[in-house]
Parts: sequence; C-alpha cells; structure tokens
Amino acid sequence: MLVATPYSNDEICQHFGHAPQFKLFTVEDGKVVESVVIDTVGSGHNALATFLADHNVDIVICGGIGQGAIVSVAMAGIDIVPGVAGSPDKAVKELLEGTLVAGAVSGCGCGGHHHEENEGTCGCGGHHHEEGEGTCGCGGHHHEDTCDISGKEGKGGCGCGCH
Repeated sequence: MLVATPYSNDEICQHFGHAPQFKLFTVEDGKVVESVVIDTVGSGHNALATFLADHNVDIVICGGIGQGAIVSVAMAGIDIVPGVAGSPDKAVKELLEGTLVAGAVSGCGCGGHHHEENEGTCGCGGHHHEEGEGTCGCGGHHHEDTCDISGKEGKGGCGCGCH
C-alpha cells in the first residue's frame, strides 16, 4: 500500500492544491518500510490527482482540500483522509494503528450555515438532496446500488473515498 501526504516544511501541507511536495510511505504488513519526499509536477487538483495516480497512491492523508480536489482524487480511485495537521509520519502511524481521526471538511463553501438534513455537503451549494445522495463529496451524483466505480460494494461506492 502507498500512502501520501501533501508536504511542506516537515508538516502536512494544509493547502492540497498548492503542495510543493508529497511524502510517500510504502506500507507492507502494516508497517512503513520506506518513505520518500518527491516534488510535485504542478499545482491544482487535476494535476495533483493525476500525479498521485501515476505514483500508484492508495490513500492520501491531507489537511485542507477543496471539493474539486476531493472529486478528482476520488475519481482516480484514491481514498482521502482530510482535515489532518502536523507530522506526516505521526499521521501515517495513527492510520496504521486505526487511531487517525479525520477533521471536518465543509465542501460547499458556505461555512456550514443553514444546512438541513442531507443538504449542502457535496459542493452543490445546499440544493435539496434526496436521502442518500451527494453528501460524501463525490460531486453530488445520485448514489445507487450500481454505483461502484472504485470496486466498493453497496450504496455510494463511487470512489469518493469516504465509504
């Protein structure tokens, strides 16, 4: 398994789309066997999602990440653990121990005000979602039992990284 963190000044970079580097951790048998820091090839969510996919990354642990980046990374088949700060090494250790806690990410840009149940967390601006749609950051498409881009089973297995 390959885990990546956006990297800047020995910390998890808090702006995914502007990360100057990524720290990649090769994990075998539940342990980190290698870590390397590599320069990115550009900026922006599409460029970085492609960069990570080209390096066969399985999971991204990141700080701040916008809705477009969430969708791009998820559509590349990479799971996302957002809202994490501090040491990348510590975050990966906690991921492997099962103790890493993802922070809240408000995907619609409204700051979380006036959301009713099942509305506004997918980046659509809070347009009334029907039950079970679009609350995962996958871009708001209708989740159906057949939605299985990432190979995950069941409702919402769309590759958005949060099911």
